[in-house]
Amino acid sequence: MGIASDVFGDALPVAERYAEFLAGAGVERGLIGPREADRLWERHLVNCAVAAEAIPEKAQVIDIGSGAGLPGLVLAIVRPDLSLTLLEPLLRRTTFLHEAVELLGLANVEVRRGRAEEVVRDYSADVVTARAVAPLERLVTWALPLLRPGGEMLALKGERAAAELAEARPVLQRFGVRTAELLQVGQGKVEPPTTLVRVVAERTPRRAPRSRKRSS
Repeated sequence: MGIASDVFGDALPVAERYAEFLAGAGVERGLIGPREADRLWERHLVNCAVAAEAIPEKAQVIDIGSGAGLPGLVLAIVRPDLSLTLLEPLLRRTTFLHEAVELLGLANVEVRRGRAEEVVRDYSADVVTARAVAPLERLVTWALPLLRPGGEMLALKGERAAAELAEARPVLQRFGVRTAELLQVGQGKVEPPTTLVRVVAERTPRRAPRSRKRSS
């Protein structure tokens, strides 16, 4: 909790309420595995919160496949200057997100039910985030069309981050990205540091092809 206090600062009480909600309703509704309840802080909350280091001030952020709100709700808690859209296609998850936003009193969050390819005409975001949604080569086809030129995709990835980035190079070239790189955030706060794949859009990408519907 000492690390959590350093990361969340004055927002720690809000983060604690969110952790309680995740450990209760999140587990009961199958959004978080039962074994995750005892390691929410180090494995999920702090791990997601340090990603805020890579996000510019007052950015418009879309969190794709937000699920239980990781990292979208965490970013909204730790960075009240951000404007967050939590994009999630499944009703039971958007219901959970709506309840969490109300419980936490977050005025900087919009919950939107839908898939990235369905709302592409509605957004031109500064940053798109994602965690544990899809392999990078598929994720970029959903994320990049939501970005303004010069906008950034930040994907929280694990130990295969470098391999996924290499595998996604052909897709990134097709989209004409400016840069694609690995970033380590949370140095000295989380061990190991959180790994981000950062992709900067060069131009407005072509619309991604529609994917098959994901099941609920």
